[in-house]
Amino acid sequence: MNTVKSFWLGWGVSAGGGAYYFAKKSINAERAARYEAEMRRQRLSESLEHSHPPQSMPHRGSDHAGSPSQEAGQDPAPTRHAPVTEKQRAKEKGKYEASEPYRAKKGDRFS
Repeated sequence: MNTVKSFWLGWGVSAGGGAYYFAKKSINAERAARYEAEMRRQRLSESLEHSHPPQSMPHRGSDHAGSPSQEAGQDPAPTRHAPVTEKQRAKEKGKYEASEPYRAKKGDRFS
């Protein structure tokens, strides 16, 4: 037999189930709308990408911003020069860098 507690518990479960159903429905609708908007943006991006013909390569002597390997060779003054003196070489090293590279000792380490 139903008691007052079980009666209200039943209505609570029913209300919770209904709330879940409608929440799930609205969440799925929002996801579908977001997906459609994303697809629309993607199609627009692709159409803009394919609508313009590719530009021709720049003439010799002009800016080679699209080709870093060519641009590096035409640099008027490199940012670094090789160190001449020991003092310059030590100055270029970082605080925790060794002044000379580590070389392992040759031979048997266990004897």
